[in-house]
Amino acid sequence: MTVPDRPDSTLPRSTAANARLHELIPGGAHTYAKGDDQYPDGMAPVISHGHGAHVWDIDGNSYIEYGSGLRSVSLGHAHPRVLEAVRRELGRGANFVRPSILELDAAEQFLATVPTAEMVKFAKNGSDVTTAAVRLARAATGRPLVAICGDQPFFSTDDWFIGTTPMPAGIPGRTTELTVNFPYGDLAATEALLREHDGQVACLMLEAAGQQEPPPGYLAGLRSLADRFGCVLIFDEMITGFRWSEAGAQGLYGVVPDLSTFGKALGNGFAVSALAGRRALLEQGGLRDSRERVFLLSTTHGAETHSLAAAMAVLRTYLEEGITARLHALGERLAAGVREVAAGMGVGEHVVVRGRASNLVFATLDGELRPSQEYRTLFLRQLVAGGVLGPSFVVSSALSEEDIDRTVEVVAQACATYRKALDAEDPLAWTGGRPVRPVFRRFS
Repeated sequence: MTVPDRPDSTLPRSTAANARLHELIPGGAHTYAKGDDQYPDGMAPVISHGHGAHVWDIDGNSYIEYGSGLRSVSLGHAHPRVLEAVRRELGRGANFVRPSILELDAAEQFLATVPTAEMVKFAKNGSDVTTAAVRLARAATGRPLVAICGDQPFFSTDDWFIGTTPMPAGIPGRTTELTVNFPYGDLAATEALLREHDGQVACLMLEAAGQQEPPPGYLAGLRSLADRFGCVLIFDEMITGFRWSEAGAQGLYGVVPDLSTFGKALGNGFAVSALAGRRALLEQGGLRDSRERVFLLSTTHGAETHSLAAAMAVLRTYLEEGITARLHALGERLAAGVREVAAGMGVGEHVVVRGRASNLVFATLDGELRPSQEYRTLFLRQLVAGGVLGPSFVVSSALSEEDIDRTVEVVAQACATYRKALDAEDPLAWTGGRPVRPVFRRFS
């Protein structure tokens, strides 16, 4: 067996900065998914700046970037229409003691774009609004249990969700017991869950679609179950919002949830999220309702003018420039190219592209076709060395067809190495160090 040489570190400044980051910031990053444990040993670049679909690290290397900002930067970095809108507001003040007129403008534009919702309230991140949705559902129904789609990876940093993951430290078991799971695509199992906890489930929360399309009639069936059992149907549109259609997954599939939550693409990297839905529910968190008040959302920075301006620019750009269609076209080109070169290198069953074209991920499978962190490490190592920063293949509209074609070339080289590792039956010799790790794990 030929063991590939491990190259000398090409990222000396990034390596030093990563060490310093760990001294000052728990985990070395402000989001676990950005941690250096998600990249091959010695190949976790620290970013200096970005423009469009390209980023540069502090060592001077450039990369074609995918999954930008954990899918939030869907228009590309420093998008001119977004920057123009933000700059216009920066000199006018960011936060006031009373609502800015921009809050009205942003609400009107959001609701015009997502017409299935009747009211909206803005915040800063996804967990703000998913937790507010849960609180409101519990208040409106008087029920304690939250039912989440257990097949989907993430809903919130708050206790009601994190307690259900492999990282539940610090969360009382009694809190975790109030969250139950239902499987995606299985209406019979969901109905059985609702019957088992009859009159106790406040809401059903799920992404309307993820790495698989909803089975025919599934979302409409959930809508019917929620109505029949008196619980609130919540769509988490953090990822599907705008990437599936300008009106989100609910606009594409034609099923209207009671509440929905948006973020990520809404601000193109600026911090803004939204809780939207039926007036009859959301008014319970307002000042015009006779029911017991819900402390729904009250965030100091939830309506910063520059973030709302960014959101309005994003919504206009999506509608006027056909961004969703472009994301799909770019993703289809990428998926076709990756599948072709993977098959050509004899690893078509091992390097697998999955998901909607606007939200592609890849799986790395071993010789027995099992998911493998070792082979993911090998694959990522080749991508980074080839100038592709791709923890996923989630596209931004700033990518060019030339960027896609260059990415496919790098993937072809990675697949050739992948084939050699499979033939050698020892992927550890090709990973260049410790394998990348899953985010959710009990110990470091």
